[in-house]
Amino acid sequence: MNMPGYVAAVMAKAEAGGVHGAGLAALRRRLRQLSGQQAGLLPSEALEPIAELPRLDELPEPSAGQVREVLDGLVIVKLNGGLGTSMGLSGPKSLLEVKPRASFLDVLATQVLALRERYGARVPLVLMNSEVTRDPSLKVLSRYEGLGVPGVPLDFLQGHEPKIRADDFAPVSWPACLELEWCPPGHGDIYPSLAASGMLDALLGAGLRYAFVSNSDNLGALADARLAAWLAAEQAPFALEAVRGTPADRKGGHLATYQGQLVLRETAQVPDGDASFTDVERWRWYNTNNIWIDLRALKDLQAADPAAPSLPLILNRKTVDPRDPDSTPVIQLESAMGAAISSIPGARAICVPRSRFAPVKTTNDLLVVRSDAYELTSDGQMRATFDGQGPVATLDPEYYKLLPDFDQRFPAGPPSLRRCRQLQVTGDVTFGADVVAVGVARVSGPRHVPDGEVLGA
Repeated sequence: MNMPGYVAAVMAKAEAGGVHGAGLAALRRRLRQLSGQQAGLLPSEALEPIAELPRLDELPEPSAGQVREVLDGLVIVKLNGGLGTSMGLSGPKSLLEVKPRASFLDVLATQVLALRERYGARVPLVLMNSEVTRDPSLKVLSRYEGLGVPGVPLDFLQGHEPKIRADDFAPVSWPACLELEWCPPGHGDIYPSLAASGMLDALLGAGLRYAFVSNSDNLGALADARLAAWLAAEQAPFALEAVRGTPADRKGGHLATYQGQLVLRETAQVPDGDASFTDVERWRWYNTNNIWIDLRALKDLQAADPAAPSLPLILNRKTVDPRDPDSTPVIQLESAMGAAISSIPGARAICVPRSRFAPVKTTNDLLVVRSDAYELTSDGQMRATFDGQGPVATLDPEYYKLLPDFDQRFPAGPPSLRRCRQLQVTGDVTFGADVVAVGVARVSGPRHVPDGEVLGA
């Protein structure tokens, strides 16, 4: 098959930049997909909704022996390549404090050590880092004695690839900052990166059979023994955790069927004008980005095809310098790791409680997690203290989007939110100590909320 001329230029730059093996094969596949007329798009009329899924709370409790056996063959992998740039951070997002003196990584390390103690299983923790997050993240983990497991590295690096021009798909040139010519290929990159880094062989060589993968900013994603035992009993090569959709999930990826096959559709795959994507009654099941992988099955797939599993293309349109809207328009060729559900025979999806899906993507989320709506237990669980549906914070992005501005307006800490359904803040508002929000609370600025005030009562 003849390939368009830009492919050779992109592949040559990738090879010169250190991309090799499975990473190179996966990039070649994405470039091939790019040449399709409707690259990466999944229109609603081609899909069918899913009525029901098996539920975590209906799974049988495994025996102590089953739990020990399956957990002793399990590795926990956390996606940790992100910087908190959307919140004004310049370092790893996972180093952000979610409770006093406890970052995401501190909580994750505590969770893993507690899991080992409870079940007597080794359960290694592995990070998929970027070059920028690697050193500071490993420095945090080094504080936890015994966290490392012999024969299992603590991390591996995610891949990178050239950004391509939006007009002719050639590799973009940006001499002002050569680093901006490169980008990660989305979290679907975990599959080629496991292979290219040697981590997949290391895990299998250490006798590890299954991987539980989730985002480092989702502290609800605990390794559940029932799920691990279910995966082993069903001999499923892959499983994706899904939650029942709510209006708040309208920008997330949802599950559907396409020609009888489970698929995951992300926002970037929706054609312009396809308004039904936001219909959470039709598209009931939303991706948590918590997945379970049979590592032996993955190894077998990649033996037949180094670029496996085959993932749908996602086109992420940006400018080469994200901070400069007038810089060269580019396309980042990405994929979603959950989309493997459509290409791995026997892949499954399972409904899990909303408590397993609590990522911190914005300062709105951060305020809720830092508040008394959640308590951090000694074993690293973020336990909800509220009844019913959790509080939702909507903060004016002009004053609260960036972390330094956010912290400045909560100098004594967040208000109490455990009895709050919704907190809406418009304008420049600074909060005093011991403020309490109840029910639906709305406050407008400029204003200082004095110590002890009750909002929404």
